[in-house]
Amino acid sequence: MFAVIRKLIKSALYPLYEWRLVRALDFTKTPHHVGVILDGNRRWAKANPSNSDPNGHKAGANKIIEFLGWCDDAEVRVVTLWLLSTDNFKRSSDEIEELLKIIGDTVDELAATGRWNIKAVGALDLLPPWLSEKLAGLKPIRNDGVEVNVAISYGGRREIVDAVKSYLGEEEKSGHSLDQAKEKLTADEISKFLYTAGQPDPELLIRTSGEQRLGGFLLWQSALSEFYFCEAYWPDFRRVDFLRALRAYSLRQRRFGS
Repeated sequence: MFAVIRKLIKSALYPLYEWRLVRALDFTKTPHHVGVILDGNRRWAKANPSNSDPNGHKAGANKIIEFLGWCDDAEVRVVTLWLLSTDNFKRSSDEIEELLKIIGDTVDELAATGRWNIKAVGALDLLPPWLSEKLAGLKPIRNDGVEVNVAISYGGRREIVDAVKSYLGEEEKSGHSLDQAKEKLTADEISKFLYTAGQPDPELLIRTSGEQRLGGFLLWQSALSEFYFCEAYWPDFRRVDFLRALRAYSLRQRRFGS
């Protein structure tokens, strides 16, 4: 009985708490690019055995459109969502097949809204042809709104390797020798060949589920990022959790080594 009462009190107070958080936020300090590690789907499923989603992946996918709406409201311009890592392919073939189907359906749902430009980033050559072709066919649909990177078959080390290979390939096409390519090589040159080339680096990276590591997410781009680790599993991630992350970010003193 007391648990029910506590739940009712919380549900009544959270809207007021959210309102106070929004009032306290300075949206001129909103990060332009937010990266999110959508972690904890399987642990959420274990904690909620009565649900019909054995691995929690569908529940996690259902949270994405809601989350992007919060990003719209907060005036975030770029969001990178880590949906599938290169390491995830070590899981059982049945789970991977289910997860790839959910990812494909999610990309279709995001594109169908017409609200965001969707871009796939990752080692798409590792994906089955039906999915890699779907992702390669994504086209910009608007000039405003949030840009959404869906990181699929993504690994930070793989991205850096791919960027170096692409850089060397371009140098070879230009008729430059290896010595010339080495002489020209800089961090800025490598950045031009990252999956996120042309976009600002993320100022804020969020990981759900209580894990406090990046796991290879946006290794190059996160050199100056602020990190926020949230205890909630991704399917349970609430708007109030997002607002807390934005508040924590706005309070950081970003000195960049000075």
